[in-house]
Amino acid sequence: MQDVDADANIHRLQESFNTLDFSAQDALEMYRFMLLARLTDEYLADLRTKGLMNGGVSCKGHEAIQVACARELVIGTDYILPYYRDLALVIAMGMPLYDIFLNHLGSEKDPNSGGRMRPAHWSSRKLGIVSSSGVAATHILHAAGIAFAAQIRQSSAITAAFFGEGATSEGDFHEALNFAGIHRVGALFICENNGVALSTPQSRQMKVKHVADRAPAYGVHGMLIDGANVFAAASAIREAAARARNGGGPVLLEAVIPSQNKMHEQPEIYDPVYSLRTFLLQLGALTEAADKEMREACAQKIEEAYQLALSTDNTGIFAVQDYVYADNPAESPQENIQPEISFSIEETLPND
Repeated sequence: MQDVDADANIHRLQESFNTLDFSAQDALEMYRFMLLARLTDEYLADLRTKGLMNGGVSCKGHEAIQVACARELVIGTDYILPYYRDLALVIAMGMPLYDIFLNHLGSEKDPNSGGRMRPAHWSSRKLGIVSSSGVAATHILHAAGIAFAAQIRQSSAITAAFFGEGATSEGDFHEALNFAGIHRVGALFICENNGVALSTPQSRQMKVKHVADRAPAYGVHGMLIDGANVFAAASAIREAAARARNGGGPVLLEAVIPSQNKMHEQPEIYDPVYSLRTFLLQLGALTEAADKEMREACAQKIEEAYQLALSTDNTGIFAVQDYVYADNPAESPQENIQPEISFSIEETLPND
């Protein structure tokens, strides 16, 4: 994304908005989801700081591409394979905040994994969200396989796998794109490139300038997206999804996410939530008072969801063995706990 000033950025958003059949209300609804995700993300970060919750990674700066994808994909029909930064994606798809907090609490009532996976490993049969492994990039292979199965069944469903640029250094990424390209499956491979990759810079991972530059090697269509422009992202996802759904083969999309420093120093340009807010204010679709009211409503919704999850999370110590033993499950979880065995060292030594 080239450096621009604030006015040029608003103009760029307006141009992208004009290419879509969106109304001002559509844009406002996207802002609502992005704002809710941002405030939820900040709330979770605060809980971690206070030692009330462990795990989880921020989605800050990724909201635009994720909300755009949720809008342009067919929820409940398409298969979505997210990664751990995709909080805004699952919120925009319809995952309740209550479920999200149960997940981060590791509750046995967590509908994503019953508290068996690390936080932010999302899963929902209803929403078509496929559970991913804690191992980076393995779900990209799964996406190619699911898309191939849909092709065999002559289904209209496509798959969308989300990952960071670090995952593209794994063999799974290359195998998945190679397979998808050969079989021309209906799959979207969406790289949210924030330049972090768990501290490894992109320059140490690949010689090409963009992840999307790798697409032609596999016979895959590549697209580069401004990750801070929600309208440009929606337009690109719409085009890519139509291509994949209509037999045009897989697409590798790279959404360039602005750095945290840029978002902090110039939020009106690089922060997707802040810049969309500015655009909506100038468009007349939002007022300062309405924005304040929306923020307060989101904050209340988040607080209520957390408190409800906290009050129902009564996971006990004995639940740790649930779903572990399949044969002759005990009537009570406590019966599965083996008693301590005490012995002296002399008893373990051979007799002379």
